Amino acid sequence: MKLTLAESLGYSILGIAVVFVMLALLMGVIFAMGKAMAQKKKGQSAPSAAPAPVPAAPKPDPSAGKVPARGSLGDVDLHSVDDRTAAILMAIVADKMGAPLNELRFISIKEIQ
Repeated sequence: MKLTLAESLGYSILGIAVVFVMLALLMGVIFAMGKAMAQKKKGQSAPSAAPAPVPAAPKPDPSAGKVPARGSLGDVDLHSVDDRTAAILMAIVADKMGAPLNELRFISIKEIQ
């Protein structure tokens, strides 16, 4: 069976059209699932409108000399970095991550030379 040029172009166009129609249907399904998940998430978050209470910081030992700030997650070991530089670095990291600074835990900050 020999195909003419017109027939082969017709089959090619038909095949490409089928692929595009299937891609459009798949895109519609993905959008519908996204909307459904957003509605489900929106419905779940409505009852818990009040923010969760922040647990109280443990009572520091006054004899230790260091008193952590309220809401902090512990001490940070600074290696050849001054306090101001460490504070700036922690603020930048918190900003880039989009998280409040008191929810991040920094263990150690060390200058690499």
